[in-house]
Amino acid sequence: MTWFILFMAGLFEIAWAVGLKYTHGFTRLTPSVLTLAAMAGSIALLGLALRQLPLGTAYAVWTGIGTVGTAIFGMVILGEPAGAMRLGCIALIIAGIVGLKLLTPA
Repeated sequence: MTWFILFMAGLFEIAWAVGLKYTHGFTRLTPSVLTLAAMAGSIALLGLALRQLPLGTAYAVWTGIGTVGTAIFGMVILGEPAGAMRLGCIALIIAGIVGLKLLTPA
């Protein structure tokens, strides 16, 4: 359950990172409120996961999920470049996340 909570925290991190794009510097009310809510949810869930997981592992996995998800969103939805080197780097991040999961008891 702890890993699921951490995964959900990572999804909220993707949401707020993407949301920042749509706030236009926090000048648009609805995207700003949703982004701030996603930030709060992400931090709250990360805090819950930290009750059972080591700090370094949880933080690295949380940021990794956010990084990969945000990069993929940018490529798929915003038309950002998706070259082989960029995809290879994303694959390395995913490998790191999986490795940390496999090496961490909980």
